Amino acid sequence: MVLVHMNSHTYYIQAPLTIKSPPSNNKFKIPEASYLITPIKDTEHFMVSAFIDHRLDGVIRVISIINRNRLQPLYCVHCSAEQVCNTVHTEVQIHSDHFSFPYGASDVICRGKHMQNATRVLITDKKDSADLKMEYLPIKNKAVQETFIFNFTVCISNLFGDYNNVLQFAQTMEMYKLLGVQHVVIYKTGCGPDLKKLLKHYETEGILEIVPWPIDQFLNPASGWNIKHHKGDIQYYGQLVTLNECIYRHMYQSKYVLLNDIDEIIMPYKHTSLPSLMEDLQSAHPNIGVFLIENHIFPKTQSEESGKFKRAEWNNIPGVNIMEHIYREPSRKNIYNPTKMIVNPRKVQQTSVHSPLKNFGGSFHVPFNVCRIVHVRVPLQRRLTKEQLFVDKRVWDFEQELIQNVDQTLKRSGFLKASS
Repeated sequence: MVLVHMNSHTYYIQAPLTIKSPPSNNKFKIPEASYLITPIKDTEHFMVSAFIDHRLDGVIRVISIINRNRLQPLYCVHCSAEQVCNTVHTEVQIHSDHFSFPYGASDVICRGKHMQNATRVLITDKKDSADLKMEYLPIKNKAVQETFIFNFTVCISNLFGDYNNVLQFAQTMEMYKLLGVQHVVIYKTGCGPDLKKLLKHYETEGILEIVPWPIDQFLNPASGWNIKHHKGDIQYYGQLVTLNECIYRHMYQSKYVLLNDIDEIIMPYKHTSLPSLMEDLQSAHPNIGVFLIENHIFPKTQSEESGKFKRAEWNNIPGVNIMEHIYREPSRKNIYNPTKMIVNPRKVQQTSVHSPLKNFGGSFHVPFNVCRIVHVRVPLQRRLTKEQLFVDKRVWDFEQELIQNVDQTLKRSGFLKASS
């Protein structure tokens, strides 16, 4: 019997009782999944990645993509390094934010004994066998870490199509370096040829990690969040799946994780860097693990008039020059500005785009004058004239180092000629 409980946050599918599989005598190595997206055999669902969740008594959490219209009992086969496997029931939690698309970001939770010895896991619809020929997921976050490789990691949830905004991406990356970011992660389905070259440069430099995200090989992803305007199987190239995957991937690698888009900069306005900002915010709010940062749009259709940053060196670089766009749209009365987040990943269970779905310790809305997002893009309030916009020159505070570092990057990546 399948029990389906529904509330505002989660759908639960609980399969029958724990079933133990006999130890395997196979001598070959259990195959590992080749890609980040692995079909669950004989279902319309997909596994993504698996983690031990030490906050919930060491359960195995498998981040997944579930077809909400094809709910069924699923089982969890977890195997030790010695290839001793156990099959247990699962609890399938479909995240509440799926924007009505058929497929949604989900967690398949595996509970049972001997979890601490598991190194591989498989989600299956079959309760009576541990097929060692299937591709299993490696289980990550095996141990709790209290020291981290990175202080600040930026998670960019998706990059797709022929996006080729080289100049804005270089400026954003160099800006984040100046603000104290050590690590940027991009889930990449595709991009334009020039941006691909720049990504390669940053990968070689070591600050950028590209996670291949071939969702278009398995589903028809929508290019937006509104199902009325953007048809497809899953919202915005699986953005909610990758945001959650990035949080768990960096649970014990990064002190803080920034969740924002490729054309957004989370910018401190009263501090010179993200470390000093977060030191003050965290000391004032010691139990908070999610800090909400308001998004503010700087229309790329309005340029500052002096032309001081309309540099000849950048004329042939594809993309937007954010230093020319210093006019910010005003907040609209009674309309909520969307937020993005700086999170302590160890305090988040599930997240959406603009706020967490499940977290420990609450969230704090950071005041606009302390920190806000600089988002240079097409205007949202299209009818406003330049005189109705606010002048916001915060990026100019970094102009000397920013221009120098962008030029150096463009030279090293082959977009500008190096000085003789």
